[in-house]
Amino acid sequence: MQDTTKETIESMEDPSEFRQIRLGKLEEMQAAGCDPFAVTKYDVTANIAECRAMYAKAEAAMQAETANTDEETKKAAEEALHTQFTVSVAGRVMSWRKMGKANFLDLLDRSGRMQVYVRMNDIGEEAFAAFRKWDIGDIIGVEGTLFRTRAGELSVRAAKVSLLSKSLKPLPEKFHGLTDRDTRYRQRYVDLIVNEEVRDTFIKRSQILSTIRSFLDAQGFLEVETPMLVSNAGGAAARPFETHYNALNEDVKLRISLELYLKRLIVGGMEKVYEIGRVFRNEGVDTRHNPEFTLMELYQAYTDYHGMMDLTENMFRHVAQTVCGTTVVPYGDAMIDLGKPFTRITMIDAVKQYAGVDFDRIPDTAAAKKIADEKGIHYEKRYEKGDILNLFFEEYVEEHLVQPTFVMDHPVEISPLTKRKPDKPDYVERFELFITGREMCNAYSELNDPIDQRKRFEAQEALIAQGDEEANHIDEDFMNALEIGMPPTGGIGYGIDRLVMLLTNSQSIRDVLLFPTMKPLD
Repeated sequence: MQDTTKETIESMEDPSEFRQIRLGKLEEMQAAGCDPFAVTKYDVTANIAECRAMYAKAEAAMQAETANTDEETKKAAEEALHTQFTVSVAGRVMSWRKMGKANFLDLLDRSGRMQVYVRMNDIGEEAFAAFRKWDIGDIIGVEGTLFRTRAGELSVRAAKVSLLSKSLKPLPEKFHGLTDRDTRYRQRYVDLIVNEEVRDTFIKRSQILSTIRSFLDAQGFLEVETPMLVSNAGGAAARPFETHYNALNEDVKLRISLELYLKRLIVGGMEKVYEIGRVFRNEGVDTRHNPEFTLMELYQAYTDYHGMMDLTENMFRHVAQTVCGTTVVPYGDAMIDLGKPFTRITMIDAVKQYAGVDFDRIPDTAAAKKIADEKGIHYEKRYEKGDILNLFFEEYVEEHLVQPTFVMDHPVEISPLTKRKPDKPDYVERFELFITGREMCNAYSELNDPIDQRKRFEAQEALIAQGDEEANHIDEDFMNALEIGMPPTGGIGYGIDRLVMLLTNSQSIRDVLLFPTMKPLD
């Protein structure tokens, strides 16, 4: 039977040869009554990280106890430590160094890697002969004791090894790895095996979500769930995916936002609610966008957008400190300081600062379009003054907002669900948080006036009639809820994937989605 360790892997050109060799090994094992796929369970007493932690603790205690003793006593204590911890670990074989009757393996589990020392005299000649036919990529179990090698590496001295699952295809070759991005995204299972930094990113993603939940729970928020299949996909400017519900013979949509159902719960008296869930927008794919992504929205009664700013700043700082151990995090070439108070600036002032255009001095839509023409800003015929202001912001301002910046007081034309500013009714109490030139969240003092809300929805219906596929239809049940009465409320939506990108220094949204949307292979 051929050996498919490192030397053979590097000499083979056709990957299908590996599979045939490994299939042959599998058939031989099965014929001998040792089918690895018949194994149903394996008792693991500790993962690799736990092994390291308990050994390090005992080692430190031993060193403290023998600090003032002679060398012979220290050596005896060290030898005793080598037999103190009997463990049972399991994982994937990542490398294999064969040295006659003694072999060294690198074993990988979800918590890390550890060396395994397998010697014929320890496991028996017959077991050792069978073991030598296994391959890199196989999943094995090891029972043995923890010890340090002469080189100081913590290892497991195997007393028994078990083949738990057979790998029929080889892992990417050690020195080149899995580097092609398209293949990495399509075969994330391989990417997670061979690229440690990828595993770390998704572990950190889980920690971020857990930390957010604990932060909000401590603030008295209640986590809830709302429908994904809806008859009216509102709450955001986006084109929905559509499908058909056979049981009701009804066309339905996948939600694009969590907003309108969560506001119904505020009407119902729940006062502090949040949801973390998938939303779906029928849009293109790029480094910042995926058609399905994770959104978190929260709503709090009796506060406004200033309250949402305070909550957001505190939460971002808390999550960074908890997950990253610091409030200053690297992103590309920049160091993002989440510890300092976030900058707060109105959209008008931001455009004035970076574009040199003061929209407070622009009287109407005609004047706004004129200045847009002069600056080469393309706009649609139906756009109003507020739409033009937003175009100037996108063109001139966004890229400059690297450090955390709350951009406040948006035009009413682009904010159909937001309360107007009492002293400036053409603008609303809304903010977006920008970091690294990207929008991280969007928040309002929520519009709770049902008469004004209906007018805003009617304006959206007019946009739909003009061909705007991202405008919102009137949601009559939501309107009914508003007429029942909603208290003054602050609300906010966070792009969880973008927050994970920030805290893991990931440049593409695909790097923080386990299974990003990909174009099908031909």
